[in-house]
Amino acid sequence: MSLNDDDRPARKMAHEIGSDLSDLSVEELAARIDLLHREITRLEEEKARKGASRASAENLFR
Repeated sequence: MSLNDDDRPARKMAHEIGSDLSDLSVEELAARIDLLHREITRLEEEKARKGASRASAENLFR
């Protein structure tokens, strides 16, 4: 059995709000920040789509 870190399964990239960050490396923290930025962008895009759909529906019934 090898003791190389490369043999370990990769840690699943997820973030739980409020979780302990003390065990994460600087690289892992940077990856989490990038993940959260992408998720914020995705959420904002969905919010804009839903807002546009709602506005369209409201205009239809005016």
